[in-house]
Amino acid sequence: MYQQTLSTPCGPLIVKSSHKGLTQVVFDTPQEQDSPNAHTRLACNELIRYLAGHTVRFSVPLDAAGTAFQQQVWQALVSVPYGETRSYKDIAAQLNNPSAMRAVGAANGRNPVAIIVPCHRIVGANKRLTGYAGGLWRKQFLLELEGINDICH
Repeated sequence: MYQQTLSTPCGPLIVKSSHKGLTQVVFDTPQEQDSPNAHTRLACNELIRYLAGHTVRFSVPLDAAGTAFQQQVWQALVSVPYGETRSYKDIAAQLNNPSAMRAVGAANGRNPVAIIVPCHRIVGANKRLTGYAGGLWRKQFLLELEGINDICH
């Protein structure tokens, strides 16, 4: 396992990868010494550009562990463009499973690759700000960074 820590305006971001791709991007205090590889370096470079306000299409490969359904949800999240939001209902409909809103919410909450798999772009009904593993203030920061200012609290 490889790891690199990135200082951000939202606190330290820990980027972890296997030899195949990213396994985790989380806001947390590092507990281990950095041991970067090509995937963590690429991810950090792309995250720096993103956090500087540039539209970034992340190219780093992913190797996040999850169920088949979680993988489907995370793939759908990646399709949400920079500067746009979707609801849990929208993602469930995109997966041709309109009754799966709660399951989509659960999978969204278990996304291990913050920002790069943009779970922060998923909001509740009527554009309500909903949970975020990194804290709602970080979600709001990321949405505002992307120019999304019409979210209800």
